[in-house]
Amino acid sequence: MTPELAARIVADSRDRVAWVRARSRGITATDVATLTSANAIAKAADAKLMGSGFSGNAYTQHGRVREPEIARWVAATHGILPSSALFHAVIEKRHLATPDGVVVDASGRVILCEIKTTNKSWRSIPRSYLRQVWWQQHVLGAERTLVAWEQHDAFVPVGDEPRCAWVDRDDAEIGKLVGLATALIDELHRRTTARPAQSEQRMPPPVAPRQPFRALALAD
Repeated sequence: MTPELAARIVADSRDRVAWVRARSRGITATDVATLTSANAIAKAADAKLMGSGFSGNAYTQHGRVREPEIARWVAATHGILPSSALFHAVIEKRHLATPDGVVVDASGRVILCEIKTTNKSWRSIPRSYLRQVWWQQHVLGAERTLVAWEQHDAFVPVGDEPRCAWVDRDDAEIGKLVGLATALIDELHRRTTARPAQSEQRMPPPVAPRQPFRALALAD
């Protein structure tokens, strides 16, 4: 990893408390995966401010168990080293991503890896995962991403090895995601700074006021 990339590490997912806290202060690949419409932006804002209510299930637990094994396979076959670091983008530090693997090749290009487990047979990489990949490429300035996935049947891996496919950087798609992320940041800022109606000002607030979202931006 280059010094420039290392300087943009915000947290490490191995310290889950610090990692979750840092992710809550920005827009992540998980956030943008759902951003497809104005209604989706409203729902994403709800989740950022109030929590999604999802704490995991048997499928996510299986993914956590299998990911290190798949990461070792990726490192051995493609030379992309596992990573647990949360990075911020160069210009907008609220743009965050935690790729599963990072390497800088001999030409100085940043190459990423994204690992998935699934109980479905993919004909192509699902669109929501592609949005995650493009967002990670945006945050880290990456040129390509290897998506590696392992299919399972009742949590037993199908096949001797994971499958994989390369996804090249797509600046047009990245531009769309940046626009949607900006709309989400604006919506969060609007919700956390809006003054209550005149009639509501006479009532005591039911909960402590939240900080404006812009105040949660990472320090320089």
